[in-house]
Amino acid sequence: MRVLIVEDARSIAQSITEFLQLHNYTCDYAHDGVSGLNLARENEYDIFILDISLPHMSGLELCTRLQDIVVNNPGIMFLTARDTLDDKLVGFSKGCDDYLVKPFSLDELKARIDAIYERTHHARSKVLSIDTLTVNLKTREVKREGQDIVLTKNCYKILTVLLKNSPAVVSRDTLTHELWADNFPDSDSLKSHIYRLRQEIDKPFAKPLIHTIQGEGFRIAVLL
Repeated sequence: MRVLIVEDARSIAQSITEFLQLHNYTCDYAHDGVSGLNLARENEYDIFILDISLPHMSGLELCTRLQDIVVNNPGIMFLTARDTLDDKLVGFSKGCDDYLVKPFSLDELKARIDAIYERTHHARSKVLSIDTLTVNLKTREVKREGQDIVLTKNCYKILTVLLKNSPAVVSRDTLTHELWADNFPDSDSLKSHIYRLRQEIDKPFAKPLIHTIQGEGFRIAVLL
């Protein structure tokens, strides 16, 4: 199991890391929310452990962003000193799977992580689909009309974001941010990726699924 710990108290992060590594977990660490988000873009994790009070980006915002960009249905746990009922309700409203208050027992933390993993692991066979197009989020296999389609990393990410939001329109700014965070490339880069995705997903088939909505963005849908 691979875990990302996003925690600004280095001593707490070190204690968690050392304990989990004794139980054969692989752990990465980020000191702030932005660094955690960047690691999540670059790597695949089974569990995210987030403090709420983080520099640069709060754990609450990070939790929301992770659900938009991560496609393997990971578990998300808040580990925080915020202990009121309102705090917990806000945390769960952001989509976390569990909420553990500091101070905490490392054995309890591990038990909760294991429980989250069991729930999310069984959900990872989830398949996103529309018409004859399917994307297996566990294996990352993309098929249309039974034919395998090989996509670049960025094209795959665009496709999953569009499918998760279908039939709603996803703005250009949203897609650009999901691909490159705040390091925006030139304006033609997203256009190039959309073109390449269409060449693989739509061009070989009779019915187009990816549609440009002028002045708004893109969506994937079956139009009658």
